[in-house]
Amino acid sequence: MSVFVHPTAVVSPRAELGEGAHVGPFCTVGEEVCLGARVRLESHVVVDGRTEIGEETHVFPFASVGLEPQDLKYRGEPAETRVGRRNKIREFATIHRGTEGGGMLTSVGDDCLIMAQAHVAHDCLVGSRVIMANAATLAGHVVVEDGANVGAYSGVHQFCRVGREAYVGGYSVVVKDALPFALTVGNHAKCYGLNTVGMKRRGYPHETTEALHHAFRILLSSRLNTTQALERIRAEIEGSPEVEELVGFIETSRRGVVK
Repeated sequence: MSVFVHPTAVVSPRAELGEGAHVGPFCTVGEEVCLGARVRLESHVVVDGRTEIGEETHVFPFASVGLEPQDLKYRGEPAETRVGRRNKIREFATIHRGTEGGGMLTSVGDDCLIMAQAHVAHDCLVGSRVIMANAATLAGHVVVEDGANVGAYSGVHQFCRVGREAYVGGYSVVVKDALPFALTVGNHAKCYGLNTVGMKRRGYPHETTEALHHAFRILLSSRLNTTQALERIRAEIEGSPEVEELVGFIETSRRGVVK
């Protein structure tokens, strides 16, 4: 398959375009950009900086990937942006490169849907199969683990984590770590227990769902402090990798967790 570049596009001769890449009208592609096979940029897309976009990712009009971060400490350091395979990045979405203070890298995994006007700030690490709904916003240094869903117009505070298979409801404000497998909603956000619908849709077995339900009841409804709740979860629930993951997530939190 040949590469297609529209006559109105501005593509650096030093940019790397993979087999079957498509660069639409009025796009701008910088000199350190690498587009994988069959990447498709619709009209008016801007990709710049040290940026890699993986094969079959589809970027829609007016999105920008790899531009300088909105960070006053940024001094032009050659940070990177890496976007994986088969992602859909919708209209006006923004993904900014990393900074020296945050690891020099912003990354997005595979098979993500980043809806219109969503924002992935500098030094964010977004996993695979993540959905960010319209205007969802990640501040700098946020980690979003695989399979998480961040609802429309929600904001996640810098240095927070959103756990695996978590669901953050629309218009939420998350200022602590959002627990894996959980439903987190509100301003400021609260945890409302297991994301039952998400677990069912992803085919988790009944015994896993029941073990997590039990763990969340102990954590949220037992009137124990977090340390006591974790001790009780360990004593009462054995043999569930998901529960072990939940406990480990809480124990490694630096900002505290949403409860």
